[in-house]
Amino acid sequence: MFEVRYSVAKSYRNGLLRQSLTLFGLLGLALYANAQSGPTDKRMHKADKQRPNIVFLLADDLGFGDVGFNGQSKIRTPNLDALAKDGKMYTHFYAGTSICAPSRSTLLTGQHTGHTYIRGNKSVEPEGQEPLPKTGKGLFDLLHQAGYHTAAFGKWGLGYIGSTGDPLQQGLDHFYGYNSQSLAHRYYPDHLWDDDKRVEITGNAHFTKQVVYAPDLIQQKALDYIDQQSEDTPFFLFLPYILPHAELYVPDDSIFESYKGRFTETPYKGKDYGLNAIDHGYASQQYPHAAFAAMVTRLDLYLGQIREKLKEKGLDKNTIIVFTSDNGPHIEGGADPEFFDSNGPFRGVKRDLFEGGIREPFLISWPGKIKPATVSNHVSTFWDLYPTFISLAGSKQLIPANIDGISMVDDLVGKSGQKSHDYLYFELHEQGGKQAVVKGDWKAIRLHVDKNPNGPLLLYDLKKDPGETKDLSGQYPEIVKQMEGIMKEAHTPSALFPFKGE
Repeated sequence: MFEVRYSVAKSYRNGLLRQSLTLFGLLGLALYANAQSGPTDKRMHKADKQRPNIVFLLADDLGFGDVGFNGQSKIRTPNLDALAKDGKMYTHFYAGTSICAPSRSTLLTGQHTGHTYIRGNKSVEPEGQEPLPKTGKGLFDLLHQAGYHTAAFGKWGLGYIGSTGDPLQQGLDHFYGYNSQSLAHRYYPDHLWDDDKRVEITGNAHFTKQVVYAPDLIQQKALDYIDQQSEDTPFFLFLPYILPHAELYVPDDSIFESYKGRFTETPYKGKDYGLNAIDHGYASQQYPHAAFAAMVTRLDLYLGQIREKLKEKGLDKNTIIVFTSDNGPHIEGGADPEFFDSNGPFRGVKRDLFEGGIREPFLISWPGKIKPATVSNHVSTFWDLYPTFISLAGSKQLIPANIDGISMVDDLVGKSGQKSHDYLYFELHEQGGKQAVVKGDWKAIRLHVDKNPNGPLLLYDLKKDPGETKDLSGQYPEIVKQMEGIMKEAHTPSALFPFKGE
């Protein structure tokens, strides 16, 4: 059985330092202060033990149909399927949009892509993306204020090191992984980041060798982090994995071997490792179908290892586990979503605002709080996770008023009275610009926004036509007019990510 092979020194910060107020002066005053603060300290300590830890696993470019609990039959995902049985599955959960950075921006700000600051993948040289501003109101900022230790292991992509979007400037106590999205295309990189320190991966010899598989190394760091935790301080662990984003590359181990020969293969010729390798290329792959399947199964194994480690530490009963993906399946690097039915019953892939580009698998478990093996059709999205996580942390009073997200907690635990969105709004600043609105059973999409910001809409009835095959815009002009009004209302112009003509 595969095991993470890279052992690393455990050099993480301990939980949040809690300093006791010490009064210097008369012994009587000191004793008095001690006596008065003692019961309060005990109550705070007990409250910390009662608040749940939260582990949030985010896959990269994993489609709705890539997992067993959503009908995938060619790829093994036993740990994800087990999590579905232990918790709740959502059938109508949407990413922030259909590409990486803006989807993550909606998560950290609680605002949809018509309002959030980062609305596209905009690189900043030499390494990083356009940074999120430092507001003190980001998701990790508020979790930190709530008394949680916050850490992330994986891909960041929301600001270069030293910028306002630096992980440590966004409320994280610790970060390890890829800062840049482009470097995260390479599974055997020459370096990663430990907080704000560049860490050379010498075994990979600047792209000339494939020795240290970065996802395994990052996973080991995450497991070591859990080893450092205790019930005394709650933690929020964010795991934005790069699997199964291209390139299609996995170690030649038992997982990969188990898929070789099972599928027809068309070798993919890419930009290989070597002295002249570029950091954002996709390597060649002789067995692209087998490699993709192995990547998804490896991701599934990571979940199993996380759950096993939590159980080993005695933290599993008080830990919420959340799993989803940042957008729909990709077609780069030899990937073949059609072969695997990666988008399930839906139309579209990554960079589309059709359902296949934004409808995601979503699981959540919370022992003793969320009824096992349940299914919800509550319509929810990435920007709902912002108020949901803060509410689960017992600090809903910290949630700002100017967000678009609605806490899902009532639906999670089976309470009545769950609030719902009037609509969901999405936009994309690639491929000519796109907008989409989901309102009830209706879905409207506008393409080529840069060319014609008031262009025609496509209209679909998702209840009758979830595959978005029949455009009904000509039959329901009043619905089209309503959707046009929502698109105009929901979109706030952005100087950084404008539609052409704004």
